[in-house]
Amino acid sequence: MMKKLFLFVLLFVSGWVTTAQENGVISGKITETEGNFSLPGATIRLNVGNKYTITNQNGDYEFLNVPAGTYQIEVTYIGYQKLSKEVTVTAGKNTTVNFSLLPGSEELSEVVVLGDRLRGQAKAINKQKSNQNITNVISSDQVGRFPDANIGDALKRVPGITMQNDQGEARNIIVRGLAPSLNSVTLNGDRIPSAEGDNRNVQMDLIPADMISTIEVNKTLTSDMDADAIGGSVNLITRATPNGERISATLAGGYGPIREKGNYTAGFVYGNRFFENKLGMVFSASYNNNDFGSDNVEAVWVRGEKDQVYIEEYDIRKYDVRRIRNSFALATDYKFNENNSIYVNAIYNFRDDLENRYRARYRGIDPIYDANDDIIGFEGDVRRQTKGGIDDSKNKNRRLERQTVQNYSIGGEHLLTSKLDMDWSVNYAQASEDRPNERYIEYQNRGLEMDMNLANPRFPLITAVGDNATEDFEFRELSQNQDYTEESELGAKLNFRIPFTAIADQKGRLRFGARLRIKDKERNNIWFEYSPVADFGNLNTLPNSFYGGENWQAGSQYIPGTFVSNSFLGGLDLNNTDLFDSETVPSEYLALNYKAKENIYAGYVRWDQDFNERLSMIAGLRVENTYIDYTANYILDEDDLVGEINNTNSYTNVLPSIAFKYNADKDWVYRAAFTTSIARPDYFALSPFISVIPDDDSAIDAGNPNLKATYAYNFDLMVEKYYKSVGLLSGGVFYKNLNDFIYTYRDNQYTNSKFAADFPGQVNPIPEVNPGNWSLTQQRNGEEVSVYGFEVAFQRQLDFIPGTFFKGLGIYLNYTFTESDAKGITNSDGEARSNVSLPGTAPHMFNSSLSWENNKFSARISLNYAADYLDELGGDAFDDRYYDEQLFLDANASYKITQRLRIFAEANNLTNQPLRYYQGISSRTMQMEYYQARYNLGLKFDL
Repeated sequence: MMKKLFLFVLLFVSGWVTTAQENGVISGKITETEGNFSLPGATIRLNVGNKYTITNQNGDYEFLNVPAGTYQIEVTYIGYQKLSKEVTVTAGKNTTVNFSLLPGSEELSEVVVLGDRLRGQAKAINKQKSNQNITNVISSDQVGRFPDANIGDALKRVPGITMQNDQGEARNIIVRGLAPSLNSVTLNGDRIPSAEGDNRNVQMDLIPADMISTIEVNKTLTSDMDADAIGGSVNLITRATPNGERISATLAGGYGPIREKGNYTAGFVYGNRFFENKLGMVFSASYNNNDFGSDNVEAVWVRGEKDQVYIEEYDIRKYDVRRIRNSFALATDYKFNENNSIYVNAIYNFRDDLENRYRARYRGIDPIYDANDDIIGFEGDVRRQTKGGIDDSKNKNRRLERQTVQNYSIGGEHLLTSKLDMDWSVNYAQASEDRPNERYIEYQNRGLEMDMNLANPRFPLITAVGDNATEDFEFRELSQNQDYTEESELGAKLNFRIPFTAIADQKGRLRFGARLRIKDKERNNIWFEYSPVADFGNLNTLPNSFYGGENWQAGSQYIPGTFVSNSFLGGLDLNNTDLFDSETVPSEYLALNYKAKENIYAGYVRWDQDFNERLSMIAGLRVENTYIDYTANYILDEDDLVGEINNTNSYTNVLPSIAFKYNADKDWVYRAAFTTSIARPDYFALSPFISVIPDDDSAIDAGNPNLKATYAYNFDLMVEKYYKSVGLLSGGVFYKNLNDFIYTYRDNQYTNSKFAADFPGQVNPIPEVNPGNWSLTQQRNGEEVSVYGFEVAFQRQLDFIPGTFFKGLGIYLNYTFTESDAKGITNSDGEARSNVSLPGTAPHMFNSSLSWENNKFSARISLNYAADYLDELGGDAFDDRYYDEQLFLDANASYKITQRLRIFAEANNLTNQPLRYYQGISSRTMQMEYYQARYNLGLKFDL
């Protein structure tokens, strides 16, 4: 297929090269007068027919196939004054015409100077208006006006987006209520690999917000985009080379009350052009060091003999966390002449997560029944575990998790003739997660009488008689593990664009190209258990630390207790055979390890056609072929490696799309789209592993290499009103039909014959006679899911209200409603479940902010809300896990000391919003983790 496509491209190009000499090309750049910054999304029109084009992210534009002659060119940009120039086009030549726009608008009663915030908002709104597909755009100027440390925190401000948090920071993205696995994240159009071992999710807290120039959320796809984004595709665009010298620096410090520790932030940007403006370069660096923590309570709920509900496992956890982010980026471009340029981009991000966790676990909790099967008490064990790492320069007695994401790309843009241009790129991206020398030490006290207070199940409390008597806690386990996951992707693109219209004097463009993605993923973990040669004694004989309930965020009644100190754990010489005996624990890592290879080959054609000056269309077709090769382990009885299992598979997806855009009077824009898209299964779900736990559990966990990619039909309608005073009102509806969606299947009546059918040729662990009560847990395809909803958004300055105060007042609001209905899901008894929503579908999302700005001072208070939603399906409704509602309140302000120097202050999570999961019903807490607010104060310098 690729050879035929390449041959077609060569023949097509050669034909156009020989017939495109009689016309010329107009190209140039649109910038703003103040600061010489590029203006993306500007509309440039010729005074002949319906001839127009739009500037790209760098402010560049291009007219192909323009007949020789003299023309007027007019540039329009919301928030800026119109500008026109005369240009003479010569046949076979590329004529350069640059524009520099002044802020203000003829439609305004007076020409006003845009503030920093409005200038950024203008860039985003113009880009969003000019895009052919349905998008939301955030510029770096807008990001900087919110107190957001990473890209995930910035994204949660976008209509239709909410985030799943980790340690109080936004990590996984949910678009229009669709789970992270149904969305994609790209960097300058290239897919970002995942640093985690079991999924494809991109960790949004890895990338600092100040390293990104623009965020584009594509809610509908065009055929020239990668198809694996059912909810949406988030494109992070790094800083482009400037039009002149630019220097910027940020220095800040802050405070986290939960552990009474500081945080530190620094950033630097330098850019310039050299060699008579042919070579452009910009270098960016960012550093963030945050010392904080969290207070956590977790519970697992079960039913008793008379369906009494109680807790069988319960944790009180204290986390001490330090996160250090470093990010470096370099972007260069070289313009050989008006027709040819190349670029080289590189970005490297790493995040060190240093963590100590002190976990008190009340486990094996069994009810005590009377003769009537009524519960009269409980008994169980208490375990106290310290989590840490080796005492070296990297771990510092804490568990170190280093996640990295890096991307390197080279590409070019070439005008081959006046009728044909070409662009190409090659990129290499890699993500990894390394957890070296991760250590655990645990002591236990068994057979304790327990008191379970469930009067308020939102705040369940379990205590045990003697659970703080350290002399009764005996040594149980000492371990160290080395975990490593790596994913890499080599990608290549080749695109062509030619004028092609079916209607005289109307703009038409035909684009076509090919795409290659070669992906490799591997998880390689190992776990060692150590037995001290000399008796460690009980918990009271080792260096230890006590943590009480004072200032515990969920309530002072929660007391973690006494634990082995992290310094003692980190200082142990575990490799000294005179002190410790060691052995591997295959049950902890063999089933997790796998190797994966995926090759994706794609080709597309896209036709853009204007029917008149108002109505335009995009029609496209994309074909993607996916080849997978996975290798994993078959483990019997948790420890016995039966052997490796290898599986290969290949499938092809045909993905048509069509979209319409209508530009009405007074800056009203109407959009309609039908698109198709896919979501490939998570890596570990495709891994062909089998893990068998016989005896009492009689359980089988298995991957499913035969999983199909989820295929979606998407329908969207959107209407937008753009205000000359840099504002936007929008509303729209959407419907998605997902076929072969993926969910966790559980079968509690698994038999010998079922295993033989599901795993042909593999050793059958289930006995043919008296098989017992075996169970299977596996990812499987459901039938279909319907997802539908609507979203509305409004942002505007209130300058239409008389008075000086209202000229600086701005409002930002958006709300999204999503509903879903999943079919084909069965419970653990094999019975079909009804009224089940798609996991990850948040029904209500709301953002609002109120801002005020003048020439020197700006301030903003922001609110972010997401309703509770189903996070993971259990065996039945009782075991379903829900992500509880979230309400965040943030505030920030800045003041210009001079034209180049600004002081700013930020406050995050003023509501002390916990991360909370519940089981089955909202009052039944599974997890509640608190972080408290975070404060920051700093200086920003711009030259």
